[in-house]
Amino acid sequence: MHTDRQGEPADGTPAPIDAIDARLLLALAENPRGTALALAERAGLSRNTVQARLARLEENGVLGSLERRIEPAALGYPLTAYLSVTVEQRKLDPVGDALARVPEVIEVLGMSGEADLLVHAVARDADDLYRIAGLVLAIDGVERTTTSLVMRRMVGHRVTALIEDIARQR
Repeated sequence: MHTDRQGEPADGTPAPIDAIDARLLLALAENPRGTALALAERAGLSRNTVQARLARLEENGVLGSLERRIEPAALGYPLTAYLSVTVEQRKLDPVGDALARVPEVIEVLGMSGEADLLVHAVARDADDLYRIAGLVLAIDGVERTTTSLVMRRMVGHRVTALIEDIARQR
């Protein structure tokens, strides 16, 4: 794997964690507002080790934004939709930039397969979703969109089982 100067893979993905990092992340998952001392006690590490490792995990992109924990419904956006977007390939980056300027677009993923992008969007109601889908379709370079409405979240975002597996690899 090719890495950059900071030890991160050149493709932008965070560097892999070790078993000590995993123990710290499990402690953090159990107590997200825990002090460094509380996390150190739970993970069996020194406070200085916890502080240094947390800083490195943030710097390396392992710990992402706290925004993921904020439910859009609490902000007045109860509808969630995914838009499959087909784009003129030479306009992919400008389309991504334009999507980033739409506040209701909360995530954009580059995809393989029939669609080029998968756009995660939220809306106040069906009329608002129609407006947002129109904004996306009006972006220069967007050829076609297909909108799917989320009816129910079956399994929420989770990584704890993966972290537990790494923690056991001591």
